[in-house]
Amino acid sequence: MPMMFETLCDYYDRLEKLSGKIEMTKVLVDLFTKADPEEIDKIVYLTIGELWPDYLGRPELGVAERLLLRAVSKATGVSVERLEKMLKALGDIGKVAERAIRMKKTQALLVTPLTVKEVYEKLVKIAHATGEGSQDLKLRILVGLLVSAKPIEARYLARIVIGQLRLGVGEMLILDALAEAFLRVKNGREIIERAYNKVPDLGYIAKVAAQQGVEGLSRIKIEPGRPIRPMLAERLSDPGEILRKLGGEAAAEWKYDGERCQIHKRGNDVWLFSRRLENITAQYPDVVDYVRKYIKANECIIEGEIVAIDPETGEMRPFQELMRRKRKYDIHKIMEEIPVKVFLFDLIYLEGEEYLDKPYLERRRKLEEILEPNEYLTLSHMKIVKNIEELEKFFLEAIEAGCEGLVLKSLRGDSIYQAGARGWLWIKYKRDYKSEMADTVDLVVIGAFAGKGRRAGSYGALLVAAYNPERDIFESVCKVGSGFTDTELDNLPTLLQPYMRERKPPNVDSVMEPDYWVEPSLVMEVIGAELTLSPVHTAAKDLVKKNLKKDAGIAIRFPRFIRWRPDKSPKDATTTQELFEMYLAQLKKLEK
Repeated sequence: MPMMFETLCDYYDRLEKLSGKIEMTKVLVDLFTKADPEEIDKIVYLTIGELWPDYLGRPELGVAERLLLRAVSKATGVSVERLEKMLKALGDIGKVAERAIRMKKTQALLVTPLTVKEVYEKLVKIAHATGEGSQDLKLRILVGLLVSAKPIEARYLARIVIGQLRLGVGEMLILDALAEAFLRVKNGREIIERAYNKVPDLGYIAKVAAQQGVEGLSRIKIEPGRPIRPMLAERLSDPGEILRKLGGEAAAEWKYDGERCQIHKRGNDVWLFSRRLENITAQYPDVVDYVRKYIKANECIIEGEIVAIDPETGEMRPFQELMRRKRKYDIHKIMEEIPVKVFLFDLIYLEGEEYLDKPYLERRRKLEEILEPNEYLTLSHMKIVKNIEELEKFFLEAIEAGCEGLVLKSLRGDSIYQAGARGWLWIKYKRDYKSEMADTVDLVVIGAFAGKGRRAGSYGALLVAAYNPERDIFESVCKVGSGFTDTELDNLPTLLQPYMRERKPPNVDSVMEPDYWVEPSLVMEVIGAELTLSPVHTAAKDLVKKNLKKDAGIAIRFPRFIRWRPDKSPKDATTTQELFEMYLAQLKKLEK
């Protein structure tokens, strides 16, 4: 039986009032078990604020705040001017829509209750509306939905449309709930995550779990055109410890300062996906041509790093140069200004066969077999190292060439490709480990502090956090208030607005209380003077307590903003384990 949209909104209301993951999971389990298996995908998409997975293209509803207020006004008879005053007072367009519906003087006759299916399909129609007359069409659809909406439905409909659902429900919470709801086996959570790593589409995974259970999830296969979640690396600062972790020898690959890319090929069709699994094919038409010309396979999925190249010298350019490719216009002109080279480093799928469980060297050899030698598409620089001296020499060669450092990879028989996982089969070793906090880290914004003086009206500093994958939570590291340009400071309110929360998000661990909480979404690169222990920050607190017997977290002294990292998702940020290893390395250096 189709679910009423009001029922879904009641669940959202319950979730909004919770902050504990156990309680939230129970609510989601109840929601999923009561949902029609035919529409559970739509329920999942709406709950995480999406209409479809990112790799199909981020859905842009194109509904600005002003357009939504006009729709609320037309549906309720409340003037736009009055709605704007309400928004200024309430600070939540969802509550404005809810209150306006309550204020409606007359009720429409013969109004049909909204279903989840109807709401979802009309939102999809809004997302697909483009060109002349599209704004009028969007307005009509929104008015139609709001006329039929009850107050609580208007609250969440408005938030969904504007991209501010604010439930604090992430992908891992969804997977936990799906496993509990539909898989009655001991390793159910592992099975569903393995399937999600192969097909990072939560709606699809939910539907398979609900309709086919364990058997259906186990049959899920990789296929070109649909990205898989990439394997991630751990980070260590001691080359000797790296080699010990990897069994005494390792494949050392240059770590390029570019954009990691998952390349899919089927016949003449080529797709490129970023590490966040967004389709970036349009940004690199030259890479598409290289793949068609130099990859001798009908079907394959390979990985590489796209690097900007100086057209005059052939030297590698920094990552910032490559980001100019993000423009949606004049791409062929930018191609001439910023040519690229692709350094391939892994093979995931070939001619109908998955290579995930094959050892690293076998994957590399097969990748070399299907690559025709050329100057644009080449294998990454790799050398097998068996001692610290070889590792350090190759490391310096990588730095000299303009790389960030090395990625050391296991050569053992169990050196599989761990999709979606961060493990000790790959370990990053970057140049900046050689001095105190000369290395930058990638941290996630979790809060903001009101600006004072020249920064009044904006934000004076941001509270940032590292990611703890064991707890699936973001732990605070420091306040960052320097390094921003005036333009960046002016843009902060607009940048942060979609992610503002009234309460601390459930996936945030912070003793420090910012003036405003922010949903963990934005990643920034940060540098500082040194890492230090702090009683007010929570990053790696469990590791510090266990290993150093101190009740403190790790913080950054004198942090400074370097740049935003739109190419990284929050869970690609520096981990608390990495911060702890960097702190230990700093201690060892100071003790010498």
